[in-house]
Amino acid sequence: MADLVEKLKEIGFNSYEAKVYIALLKKHPATGYEIAKLANIPQARTYDTLKVLENKNIVAISNSKPAVYSPIKPKQILSGYQKKMNSTLNYLEKHLPQVKENYNEPIITITDKQSIQDKIIELIQNAKREIYLEIWSQDYKIFEQELLNAYNRNVEIRIVGYDNFSSRFGMIFQHAFAKDIEMSLGGRMVVMAIDETEGIVGKLSSFKNETNDLNLIYTQNKNVVFIIKEFIVHDMYLIDVEENLVEQMKYIYGKGFKRLKDKVLGTNSSYLIH
Repeated sequence: MADLVEKLKEIGFNSYEAKVYIALLKKHPATGYEIAKLANIPQARTYDTLKVLENKNIVAISNSKPAVYSPIKPKQILSGYQKKMNSTLNYLEKHLPQVKENYNEPIITITDKQSIQDKIIELIQNAKREIYLEIWSQDYKIFEQELLNAYNRNVEIRIVGYDNFSSRFGMIFQHAFAKDIEMSLGGRMVVMAIDETEGIVGKLSSFKNETNDLNLIYTQNKNVVFIIKEFIVHDMYLIDVEENLVEQMKYIYGKGFKRLKDKVLGTNSSYLIH
């Protein structure tokens, strides 16, 4: 009986209601006095509980004197609870995700070198459809096996590769200005977007050789992840256009895109970027 009481409590009965209903299943019709004895609860509480169960259409009361009570069949009650529960679950399934739409996922900063590497590996392992990545050759070697594992489970791999490296899988867009950018940034960066749901931007190495100069930002904010992916994609566009129109680009913008850099960044900028 104790187990039945607990299970009934799980669907919304309180202890007295569960005990009264089970007592009625044992003997019905029954008077309030008989129910109190069977349920082993105070008689006054029995009548209060019977009134509640009557209002919930769980017990029925006769018009006789003394009044006697009968339980509604368990199958009928459980069917009603099941419909109510399904309705509640369907409502929550529909409306709970809408609550999150107004919630901005935080941007988390990671500064420890091992934690940074662990987070990158975790994201690669999370990938289900695609990985867009910008990375230097030295750092690529650290994650090459995990990227290969992702490729082997049919994840598309697109990489902007700095410092001239090749890969047995995926597609590599070779960046021509790796040294300039590394000098400008004071170290090597990594940029990655996973399935348009997770993204990172961070520094994997530093010329200062100071651990506090390393940092990685991680987010599941879809707007930020979109920007990260757009950054990588536009680099890929530019690299591919340059490779196929090298002479035209040099004629229009000068060696190393100098005229384009001056136009966008200004002639006094110390920021060396493609």
